[in-house]
Formats: sequence, structure tokens, C-alpha cells
Amino acid sequence: MNVQNKVIVITGGAGGIGSAQAKLLARNGAEVWILDLVQEKIDQLVEELKRQGGKAHGAVADVTSEEEWKTIVERIVSESGRLDVVVNNAGINIRKPIEEMVKDEWMRMMEVNTASVFLATKYVLPVMRKQGGGAIINTSSICGLIGHMNTPEAYTATKGAITLLTKSVAARYGKDNIRCNSIHPATVDTPFVAALMADPVKKQARLNEIPLGRLTSVEDVANAVLYLASDEASFLNGVNLPIDGGVTCY
Repeated sequence: MNVQNKVIVITGGAGGIGSAQAKLLARNGAEVWILDLVQEKIDQLVEELKRQGGKAHGAVADVTSEEEWKTIVERIVSESGRLDVVVNNAGINIRKPIEEMVKDEWMRMMEVNTASVFLATKYVLPVMRKQGGGAIINTSSICGLIGHMNTPEAYTATKGAITLLTKSVAARYGKDNIRCNSIHPATVDTPFVAALMADPVKKQARLNEIPLGRLTSVEDVANAVLYLASDEASFLNGVNLPIDGGVTCY
């Protein structure tokens, strides 16, 4: 997949899923910017990528802050000369059903999971239009396509919002050669999920939902991001791509 010399920004880029994306994109020749909240984690990943011959930068950024988005986009363009792809990967999940959740928790999830995507899109669009195109990749979830009995309603609402925000941006800005697509992983096999799956009964119940019989890996997600960021996906726009082993085919 050709992402050679593309400048690619990943939010939540130092976490388990984001770092897998950063490593794969850097190995394929992209210049990667890691945005996250913890300087130490960012620095460790940037140094690892550089040791492996990759081009990498990092910045601490609160992706819910409009002022910080304005500043970071200006910095990226100033230092790297352009901004080809933004991967909106950052997100949270307050695991409470709707009857137990308070409004502040609901709004916090909306702020992190949806307002961050809105702000990223707002500030990268003018840059991409000026340079002749670009790509926005939004991380939704299978819960942005279907309801799920074991997933909090607030999480599903935020991911559903991302699904249609993606299509709306794709429809309006395709004329500017700006593509916008979303990815929809099922449960991703991370250390956090491993702790949740410590109960073998709960783990088997979740696996039984998946026709391919395993959890989504971080590499599965990274491979999808690599494809959507690449020249080979140049005619994909407004696509909501499940990475779910078949969960949403029922």
C-alpha cells in the first residue's frame, strides 16, 4: 500500500491500537505524527519508530480543545509542509448503562468521541483543500452500525454519530479530492479487553458472536487504516468499513 512520504496524524496514537497504526504506517514510508496525552508514552514510541528508520514526531494534545487543534495543525504544516491524512483514533468508553449514567458522563463521552472528530475535521479541511486533497479516517465501532446488548448506550450513540458525520463530510468535500471513511472494529484484543475477558464464560459469549471465532487484533485495525490512507483506496469515499469477523452480517 502506497503511503510513501504521506504526513499522517494519529490521535490517541501512543495507545495500543494507535501505536500499531503508527508502526505499520511508518514501516510503509509515512511520516507519522503521534498525538496523545502522556509525553513519556509519545516519546518512547517516536524514538522506537526512529530507531527502526521511520519518520516520526509527537505532541501532547487534548483533542477536545479547539485551540489546541488549531495550534497543532499549524505546527504540523509548518514542520512537515503538508497534512495528508488524519486518523481520528482517540476515544473513551464509560461503561455504564443508560439508567446509571449521569448527564456529565454522557456529555464527556460526546466531547471526547465526537467533538474531537469534529474539531480535527474542521481544522484539517482547509489544509487539505489548499494542497489538493487528503483523507480523513474516523474510528467508529460495530456499535456505530448496530445496537449491542453488552455495550453502553452512550458509546453506541457517539459511534453512530461518527458514522454519519463521516458520510456527510464525504458527500460535501469529495469535490475537493478529500476522502472521508470510517472503520468499525468489533472488540479489539488489547490488555484492557483481556482483563474484561478474564471470565471464561463472558469471553466465550463474546466469541460466539463472531463468525470467524476470534477477537479483532490491533493489526487488523492497522491494516484497514493503512489501506484507507493509501493511494490504492483513492476511490473509496464515505465507506463504513467493518473489521469484525462477520458480526454485523447477521
